[in-house]
Amino acid sequence: MKSATLKDKDRQILNLIVENYLKVGKPVSSGLLSQKKRILDSPATLRTIMVKLEDMGFLHQPHTSAGRIPTDKGLRFYVNHLFATVLHDGGQTSPFGGEFAQEKGDFDSLLVKASKVLAEQSDNLGFVVSPRISRIQFRYLRFIKVGEDRTLVILVTTFNMVLTEVVKTDIYFSQTELDGASEYVNQNFRGKNLQAIRDHLFRELPTFRRRYELIINKLIAFLKTYFLQEEKEGRIFLQGAARLIDKPELFDMERLKILFQNFEERAKLANLLSEFIALDSVKVLIGSESNVPDIEDCSLILSHYGTRNQVLGSLGILGPKRIPYERIIPLVDCIAKQLSQTISHHS
Repeated sequence: MKSATLKDKDRQILNLIVENYLKVGKPVSSGLLSQKKRILDSPATLRTIMVKLEDMGFLHQPHTSAGRIPTDKGLRFYVNHLFATVLHDGGQTSPFGGEFAQEKGDFDSLLVKASKVLAEQSDNLGFVVSPRISRIQFRYLRFIKVGEDRTLVILVTTFNMVLTEVVKTDIYFSQTELDGASEYVNQNFRGKNLQAIRDHLFRELPTFRRRYELIINKLIAFLKTYFLQEEKEGRIFLQGAARLIDKPELFDMERLKILFQNFEERAKLANLLSEFIALDSVKVLIGSESNVPDIEDCSLILSHYGTRNQVLGSLGILGPKRIPYERIIPLVDCIAKQLSQTISHHS
C-alpha cells in the first residue's frame, strides 16, 4: 500500500513511533504517545491508528500486550520523509578540518582515513570501496616483477594519486619485458585506462604479428588475469568492526563474524556497494533491502565519491536498523563531498 494513502495524523503518529523507537529501542505504546506534548488524541484513538498502521505493514507488535515497533517498511517511510529536511537545509559544514588533505598522494591511505572518520563519527562501521584500477585514467603506469608469479602494478592517476595492486599470474614476464610493456603503455595510452588498453590491443593485434606478437599476447593475457582478479576480490576498507561487535543486542553476531572474517563475503559486499556508485546523493538500504543475508539486521547508509569527471567508488556506514538516521545521513553526505573535493584538488 502506498504511503500516499496515509493521512496527516497517521504520518505524525508513525514518525513519532519511529523516533521514539530509534532512541530507546523498545516497543512504543499508545499511553507513551499520549504523554507527548505534540499529541492531543486519547490513548484509545492512538490505539486505533496504531492498529491501522500495523495492518498496513508499517508497525509490528512483538507481543499481544506490548506496544509497537516499526517494520522495515515503517523505517523506510520515516527515512524517505527525512531526506527533504536533512539534505536540503542549506548544507552541512565539515567538522573534520583538513584531515583528508593531510594525505599526500597515497590513495589507499586516503581511503583508510575516510573509513576511519566515518567509523569514529558514527560509532558504527565505516567503509570505503576502492575504485577498480582498470577503470581509472592514468598519467603514468609501471609494471614491476615482485615474484615468479606476481607483478606489481603502480598507477599514477590523472588526479595525481598513487594506486598499487599486486597481480598473481601464471604468465612469465622478465623485468625487461615488463619495462617494455610499461614504456609502450605510457607512450601510447596516457590519459586512458586499462580497459581501453585491452580493447585497443584486441582490435589492433594483427598489426603486431611479426615484431611484437609475443609480448602483446602476454600483455593481453596479463590484463585478462587482472580483470578477473579485480572482479573476484573487490577491495573494501572497513574500520570500526569492534563497534558493532560491542552491540550484541542489535545484531546476529555469528552473521557479522562471517562478514568480517570471510574474504569472499567482503568481496560480495564490495561488489554490492559498487552497484550504487552512480547515485546522485545518499542512499539508505534497510534490512533485507541490501539482499545480503548476513546484514539483514543492519542498515547501510552510502554515497559515492570521485573527481569532477568520474565517479570512483562508494562509501558509507553499516550499523543497526536503529541507527540515528537524522545525523548519519548528512554525515555520509558530508564525508563523500569532502573526500571528492580532496581528490579533485590533487588534479
